[in-house]
Amino acid sequence: MPLHHRAHDAADATIAINPLYARPGETQTVPKLHLPQGELPPELAYQIVHDELMLDGNARLNLATFVTTWMEPQAQRLMDESLDKNVIDKDEYPQTAELERRCVHMLAGLWHAPGAHAGVGCSTTGSSEAAMLAGLALKWRWRQRRRAAGMPVDKPNLVMGINVQVCWEKFCRYWDVEPRYVPMEGERRHLTAETAVPLCDENTIGVVAVLGSTQDGSYEPVAAIAAALQQLVTSGGPDVPVHVDAASGGFIAPFIQPDLVWDFRIDRVVSINTSGHKYGLVYPGVGWVIWRDREALPEDLIFNVNYLGGSMPTFALNFSRSGANVIAQYYQLLRLGFEGYRRVQQACQDTALHLSAQIAKLGPFKLLTDGSDLPVFAFTVEPDAGYSVYDVSDALRKRGWQVPAYTLCANLESISVLRVVVRNGFSRDLADLLVDDLKREVSLLKHHAAAQQPHAERQRFHH
Repeated sequence: MPLHHRAHDAADATIAINPLYARPGETQTVPKLHLPQGELPPELAYQIVHDELMLDGNARLNLATFVTTWMEPQAQRLMDESLDKNVIDKDEYPQTAELERRCVHMLAGLWHAPGAHAGVGCSTTGSSEAAMLAGLALKWRWRQRRRAAGMPVDKPNLVMGINVQVCWEKFCRYWDVEPRYVPMEGERRHLTAETAVPLCDENTIGVVAVLGSTQDGSYEPVAAIAAALQQLVTSGGPDVPVHVDAASGGFIAPFIQPDLVWDFRIDRVVSINTSGHKYGLVYPGVGWVIWRDREALPEDLIFNVNYLGGSMPTFALNFSRSGANVIAQYYQLLRLGFEGYRRVQQACQDTALHLSAQIAKLGPFKLLTDGSDLPVFAFTVEPDAGYSVYDVSDALRKRGWQVPAYTLCANLESISVLRVVVRNGFSRDLADLLVDDLKREVSLLKHHAAAQQPHAERQRFHH
């Protein structure tokens, strides 16, 4: 009971204000779907938007996303200071362009591009744009070879596993390329050499090998696929290049699996894309695409634009965008170096292996992967558990955990899984808290399933 109470009368119902923030002048409502007629004080506009965003999930507890959800304050400060820099305007912001060039050079070296000055590339808004640029280069190179030989160029195709990210489906649809998907079967959940080569012919512009499937975190065997394609050439077949979609693995494998050969050490690999905003440890959105040399990137795709006082070579689907993410990527490369990245990524994998092992011990779960490739793993619920992966996912949301549940791709749609992505900032302590919550929710689900069982038996008896 409030200290100062008075009776309400009918006139109170006509007051159309909500003094939520207790500031004078806030007497109007704000439309949701129409442009307001007048202005709002900046503090009020901020508070309205801020309060609505409280309904979003906690990004740090989002185990569905591969995207970076934590950076150091110094990196955030650099991004704040650089938001107004247009990365495409290299004449006005030459040092931002220089930092982009350094990042390309570092990544080319990290991925063993041949020669001291080999490796050609650029930043993008993310791996999806990077993949499309790489796909365009594959198509243009194939078309140049076909035209030079006097052959038709109207039926290009691209070979890949059905588990590829949707950006590759978009690429094929937007640029009129036939997608040739390798279906998944049984225990095989990604592309292999044996399944890729039979789909290749003279119209194949390339094979996409994924270093880190979003389905289960596993690596596709890039070296084996490339070797099989080399054997195809040797036996008189078409000469098909490989693009590596290393959206996640490009910033993992070089640091914690250095002996894995997947990059430009393989002659048949002509291009690689990665996400700086995933395991590159930068907030969204920045991606990178690197070609092994200038020959791998057709000149026809590069535009030299006379813009704002300078001639600027550019290859992009987007134009104006902030340079903040590129600058943040350079900060991370400079700040962490090889050893720093190795330490961060190894900690992520150690946590993933620890967490997957703990989950496997809980009984109703079966691991499909354990985090040995990417720090990512997928697991299923045993069929006789009495509840589904979707029940588990919903139950964990009560504590704020976002653990996605979904079915696998074509041919394996009957398998439903939960997936956990371990990123920088997800500590061993948080992993143990997740296990504790999972134990409690599994116990509740089991109890609920048992309570429902007699009712189900009675229903069957009466039926």
